[in-house]
Amino acid sequence: MTSAVQYKIVVDGDACPVKKEIADTAASFNLQVLLVSSFDHLLKGAGHVSTVQVDRSDQSADLYIANHIARGDVVVTGDYGLAALALAKGCHVISFRGQNYSNENIDFMLDQRHVSAKARKQGKYGKGPRKFTEEDRVFFQHKLTKLLQKLQENQLS
Repeated sequence: MTSAVQYKIVVDGDACPVKKEIADTAASFNLQVLLVSSFDHLLKGAGHVSTVQVDRSDQSADLYIANHIARGDVVVTGDYGLAALALAKGCHVISFRGQNYSNENIDFMLDQRHVSAKARKQGKYGKGPRKFTEEDRVFFQHKLTKLLQKLQENQLS
């Protein structure tokens, strides 16, 4: 009998507002979580959650994650560039707000990021993201649970 490959959840921890929700959901699926953050952010691991802290230079956490993920892993990030790298490695990627990144939508997101960066260089600033709410937390946890259930069902079939 062949055992299913065990995937892990890898979290871009620097700006992640849903660490508790990830830990709770992962525990219910008996999955390992790896939180990656710079030394500027204090992380606490417990039980099935381990932490890695990297230097504070730009993109250190993203590079660490990109070098430590494997096909089938679940990556939680708000960074479109990291999402694109994870998708290219065959990972499942979800944002902190519960949006699934896919090969079908990542190019559009990267293009929007580029357009926004050009506007900021010209001195044009938008409002930024809306405040993260309790409803956002619930929605994220629901979407992560659905993703993990789908992955579990695919392993069983």
